[in-house]
Amino acid sequence: MRRIAMTGAAGRVGTLLRPFLRQHVEHLRLVDIHEPADLAENEGFVGADLSKLDETTAALSGIDGVVHLAGLAGGVDINAILQANVLGTYNLYEAARINKVERVVYASSNHATGFYPRGEVISPLDPMRPDSPYGLSKCWGELVAGLYYDTSGIRSLSIRIGNAGTYPNSERTIAIWISARDLAQLVRIGLTHPQIAATVVYGVSDTDTTWWDNDLATRLGYQPQDRPRDHARIEDGAEGRVARAFQGGGFCEFNHDGNIRIRDAEGLVKDLETVS
Repeated sequence: MRRIAMTGAAGRVGTLLRPFLRQHVEHLRLVDIHEPADLAENEGFVGADLSKLDETTAALSGIDGVVHLAGLAGGVDINAILQANVLGTYNLYEAARINKVERVVYASSNHATGFYPRGEVISPLDPMRPDSPYGLSKCWGELVAGLYYDTSGIRSLSIRIGNAGTYPNSERTIAIWISARDLAQLVRIGLTHPQIAATVVYGVSDTDTTWWDNDLATRLGYQPQDRPRDHARIEDGAEGRVARAFQGGGFCEFNHDGNIRIRDAEGLVKDLETVS
């Protein structure tokens, strides 16, 4: 992968990721509505609104692979999410098809499975269980990635990012935090590994809290270098009952009536005694 595009490059995750990625590529094209600051020698900026297919297609011209970070990071406004996360991701893949782009690394989210209880260990093979309109949009993106592998041969690694903040600031984020250099390692795997087809892994550093079975990432060569607890700065207060019960935390509280419900893999009612 010589020429890589990064969408959402002016955002928080893109800003953290750029220094770790640009040293491994010939050219890093930064795609966003706003121009990022401090462009390096091998970086260039292309302005594009991904809700517009023509702009997206032009932005991916001559590119070998894409790191797709663009979209709303959270939020509950379904119309805004439909434009940025749903239509934007569809246009990204359609533009990749038109330009014959070989690889996409898709920034999915732990919120695609946020309604699993914290006491349950899950893997990417378990059914999606989104915790919010945002999480639902990330499920859509993973399905789009699968569609475009099956129809066009575009290889994708969907990374269900835990928390990619500068540092973990709560016990929940200690469980799911990923450092920028560990995330960059997963991105490079997604851009180069020969067995990637439409693959899903969790994006988490070397945490001491096990919510996710990330064996597939390990088999692909992922070796996290950072331990979340070593970087933690606890800031926030206690979580509410609903947030505390589920892996998605506060995202699970949107429109929630306060009654904790658990279902098993077959969609049947599960014993509530498993929830703290």
